[in-house]
Amino acid sequence: MSRLPTYDDASGHLNIADTDGNNPPTEETIPDGGNLETEEDNLRNECNDSLCKPAPPLVYKISDNPPVHLVVVFAFQQGLLSFANQLALTLLVAQVVCGEHDAVLRTNLLGSTMFMNGFTTFFMCCFGVRLPMFQGGSYEYIVPLVALQEIDPGRCDAAFTLEPTNNTDFNLGVNNASFFSNASQILSLANSSDLHINQDFIYHNLQTLMGSLMIAGAIHSLVGVTGLIGILLRFIGPVTIVPAILLVGLYMFKIVTKFVSVHWGMGLMTCAVSLVLSLYLARWKAPLPFWTRSKGFHVIRSQFHQTAGILISLLFGWAVSGVLTVCGAFSDDPKATDYLARTDVMSGVIHNASWVHLPYPGQFGAPSFSGRAFIGFLIATLISILDSVGDYYACARTCQVPTPPTHAVNRGIAVEGFCSFLSGTVGCGHATSTYGGNIGAIGLTKVASRRVFMMVGVLYMLFGIVGKFCAIFITIPYPVLGGTVLTMIGMFTGVVLSNLQFVRLTSNRNLAIIGISLILGLMVPYWMEKNPDGIDTGNANLDQLLVMLLGNANLAGAVTACLLDNTIPGSREERGLVGWEYKKQKDETREESVFLEGMEVYDPIVPRYVRGWKGFQYIPFMPDHFGETTNDTTETNGKSFQNV
Repeated sequence: MSRLPTYDDASGHLNIADTDGNNPPTEETIPDGGNLETEEDNLRNECNDSLCKPAPPLVYKISDNPPVHLVVVFAFQQGLLSFANQLALTLLVAQVVCGEHDAVLRTNLLGSTMFMNGFTTFFMCCFGVRLPMFQGGSYEYIVPLVALQEIDPGRCDAAFTLEPTNNTDFNLGVNNASFFSNASQILSLANSSDLHINQDFIYHNLQTLMGSLMIAGAIHSLVGVTGLIGILLRFIGPVTIVPAILLVGLYMFKIVTKFVSVHWGMGLMTCAVSLVLSLYLARWKAPLPFWTRSKGFHVIRSQFHQTAGILISLLFGWAVSGVLTVCGAFSDDPKATDYLARTDVMSGVIHNASWVHLPYPGQFGAPSFSGRAFIGFLIATLISILDSVGDYYACARTCQVPTPPTHAVNRGIAVEGFCSFLSGTVGCGHATSTYGGNIGAIGLTKVASRRVFMMVGVLYMLFGIVGKFCAIFITIPYPVLGGTVLTMIGMFTGVVLSNLQFVRLTSNRNLAIIGISLILGLMVPYWMEKNPDGIDTGNANLDQLLVMLLGNANLAGAVTACLLDNTIPGSREERGLVGWEYKKQKDETREESVFLEGMEVYDPIVPRYVRGWKGFQYIPFMPDHFGETTNDTTETNGKSFQNV
């Protein structure tokens, strides 16, 4: 969840809105004590000071190998930053397949998600673009499917049924107006013989996501292998991307409302804590106890409360819910709305979960195909590719290395697609993409070692295998998760809007395209929701295809924006394309002395005896030459670095 490169300084700090919204600008991030407006204007000048002056050195460069104990500590810090995202995303996947009340399914989904996140992160550091980046679950893939549920509000009625002998007289449909009243009763019967969870129905829904994601992942990988990303960037810019992704975020308000409305106080409190830690206290460095061999125990100043604000707020909300549950503040009546705010609703899942569960391909059954899911995944794939290219550039600037060469970008896209394909086989229900918040954390910690992120991958894989660990987090109350999702979706929407800084907003052309695209993206799916049988061509298959296409909000918005942006006359600068390319052009003009390492950081792992093969120049994801280094010793802030 991030935008294309908008890092304004070589120190690695994020500007107006970083990729997770956690790092507002401070005096340190604005060169020469300038203001925000001045810095935005300077982006279009020939050279601003932050691009021309050497940045403060990193503690550990990309190729450095910190001590093992520090690698583990740094890896835990990076891993915790994005853990809350995985919890929320897993819940959304479970809701799409009508299994949000199946605790076993949610536990296995969380384990599979964490395992694949770890595998993708490790694989990307070793064989992909080879920059220190975390690969986590992508919201772009699952949110359109959540929005499509509104077209068929009764699609999950078959997920839960009661035995005929039971006299309980309520409807078990989970997508109607009484969602939470029914949900609480479903959970109260979860351990009862009266309730039957139709696992075949739930698994069938998940299998359709698996097959569709596998095909989308194959296409994603093909774009990287063939080098087609360059062609896509010629036609797709901010004017197309902003409406497409913004519609994804706007359609999330219904889902957020469902979870927060269980208990508005708990949901809003969780959101408020994350905002206080991440934004209100962004410039404050909290005192933390620390230990080193040289100094022993001592106090350091850290902004960990800012970088891990969402996770801390989730744990805080969870703890408060536990206290209120013990004190009897929440009703123990399953028919009460606030029953789902209790922490003991699904306590049995921890006991029933296995200690070790290794995710494997086909664990939820054989993959099948859904055209509706595939269309959503295909659009998400395009957005994810453009998103990742921006993250690569941003990470390179943060790590003070040259802009990623074409072969590294192609290889990174290919690896992301390949791992998305594997995520489909395992049954995650979503692909993975680069997390910009972790890139921002590199700028704060000054630790860019590739080994740290390889360790993050190992830790996530280990946690994904331990079933009890995943089951513990499944018991987090719904309003606490709702408050967390509210914060993340809000930041996600704000980051999307920040891409408009590259677009000339005084142009009537751009304003009309963005406005019309947003209106159509909201209007068409709304009409499909109210008139599910409104299309009748006489061909049932064609009707289903049209309903599927028109019900997808970001498809309607993206197609409209892309068509208008490429047919209505406008300069590349007016369309924002020059702004996106600006950072890469600036990097190419920077002096070699501002880089701590050279192009060798992007070299793939290839045996030495084949590195001289001339055939590599015809492979889009391989370099023409290996080991392009500079032998100068650069002086940066009084410290020497050898570019080798």
